[in-house]
Amino acid sequence: MPRTSRPDPRLSRRGSPQFRLRAGFVMIAMVLSLFGARLVQLQGLDPEQYAAMAAAEGTVDVVLPATRGDILDRNGQPLAQSIEGVAIIGDPTMTADQAPQIAKFLAEQLDVDYFRVLPLLREHKTKTGEPARFEYLARHVPATVGEQVLQQAESRHFEGLTSLRDPVRTYPGGDIGANITGFMGIDKPYGGLEEVFDKDLSGQDGSEKYEVGDGNRIPLGDSVTKPARDGQDLHTTIDRDLQWYAQRTLRQAVEDAKGDSGIAVVMDTRTGEVLALADDPTFSASDPAAAKVKDRRARSLNLAYEPGSVEKVLTLSALIDAGKATARDRLLVPGELDRQDRVIHDHWEHGLIKLTLAGVLAKSSNVGTVLASDKFAPGELRAYLAKFGLGQPTNVGLGAESRGNLPDPALWTSQVGDRIAFGQSLSVNAMQMTAAVNTIANKGVRVDPTLIQGEARRDDGMEIGTDVSTTRRVVSADAARQMTLMMERVVDEDDGVAPAANVPGYRVAGKTGTAQRVVTCTVNGVKQGCYDGSNTVSFAGFAPAEDPRFTVYVVIQNPRISGAGGGSTAGPVFSKLMGYALHRYGVAPSHRKQTVLPVEW
Repeated sequence: MPRTSRPDPRLSRRGSPQFRLRAGFVMIAMVLSLFGARLVQLQGLDPEQYAAMAAAEGTVDVVLPATRGDILDRNGQPLAQSIEGVAIIGDPTMTADQAPQIAKFLAEQLDVDYFRVLPLLREHKTKTGEPARFEYLARHVPATVGEQVLQQAESRHFEGLTSLRDPVRTYPGGDIGANITGFMGIDKPYGGLEEVFDKDLSGQDGSEKYEVGDGNRIPLGDSVTKPARDGQDLHTTIDRDLQWYAQRTLRQAVEDAKGDSGIAVVMDTRTGEVLALADDPTFSASDPAAAKVKDRRARSLNLAYEPGSVEKVLTLSALIDAGKATARDRLLVPGELDRQDRVIHDHWEHGLIKLTLAGVLAKSSNVGTVLASDKFAPGELRAYLAKFGLGQPTNVGLGAESRGNLPDPALWTSQVGDRIAFGQSLSVNAMQMTAAVNTIANKGVRVDPTLIQGEARRDDGMEIGTDVSTTRRVVSADAARQMTLMMERVVDEDDGVAPAANVPGYRVAGKTGTAQRVVTCTVNGVKQGCYDGSNTVSFAGFAPAEDPRFTVYVVIQNPRISGAGGGSTAGPVFSKLMGYALHRYGVAPSHRKQTVLPVEW
């Protein structure tokens, strides 16, 4: 009978349900053990590192820009302001495939640099080695423009472009006060109040970190936000309308005189508040790159020059205050004066003439001024000029201010003293000279000039403004009164040198200035200062003379027309600016006739 084979018991066990079940449990246990080991590694051995890596893969860090504070004129009108804007943002993980097309699109729409934007649109890694998910492609785009650009990008099926709030700095007046405000670049200020008060104006940027998925923000994902702190507004003393008028009037005068440049300052006599600070040529803060002028700082503070005969106001008022002269003193004035190292002349030829001290000022006699100044004791004139503020920064509110040059006592020889008495061998900036002449208008009390209303702290820690402005008496009220009467003779139709500076209906006190300009030249291979034959012409004064309200100073560098002088070239600009200011602020016309001091005897 045939033998029947028995089944192998091992095969029977492998195919049985019990075996398959046991094998499955073993497999599951092995997989779970692997997961468990990984979990121990993540949570027990180095949890912070792995958590950070996981978060980085799905989070975005962004800056929340603060809104920069406005720079306002005295009436609240903006000289510089921030309006709503956006930054165009790219996610390189989404824009990489269309990077060339998107870069070209943005270059056409926003005038950005194609070659700068292109690598930002392509996939790359951050400094931490993670894929970049956030790149600024364009900053400070007006909100309406940014919205249109994103809509067009969407219509072209460009992915990965978004926007973020990013305020835009604007200058409504263009060039009005640009020398005062300075301007903003992409990320930093350049010059003017924008730079000096950057900390207060800029505020503090905020930040935000949030989760993303597939390039989009997860609505209910984790996020951390630190709000931005907006900047503070800066209130200036500038009158925007008066500033506009001063700039336009000065520009025309510089062009008519064929000069290199010009400066005009309008100051409130009583408070020292600067109502206008005009430079020509200037630039538009809205488009500084288009400006022809290379130095965009305030020339009225940065340019040092010899003041010329305006200095005689300080010299002679100091002499009167010291009790060594009066306005009616009599002098015999020769046509020239031999003073050791050189011969001193007047601006006109004459023989021996009889002038009062008032006549010396009215005729602007260098010789008469030097003769009168011989009465100063050693060091006395220099001490007075320092009290007037020469050789020291005014700290009016802007940076990079020139101190000018008031020679040290050790360098103050008798020859140097002679020349300084009539305005040479020393240098000033226009704000220094305005404040010095304003001292006479303010009855002998110097008040700090300022561009800031209230109080503000510069980035260097200096506190300035009308609330912290200081005053000091320089000459007596009587000395200031006598000098005012003497200055009125300067604009006299018959005896003065600047009748063109008069303002109809008002008594005007003023003084002309004409000085040789010092330029850099090379002598025997050594660079030094020398006179090149060009001049600085100026006029400084105040009105109404009986109760001064405004002080105005006008300076024009290197006029090239025949007969250009302080009275004929700068005087008419003074008349226009002073007339505009008096009428704008409703100052009543003079009600008293001037006291006529004799100019000859």
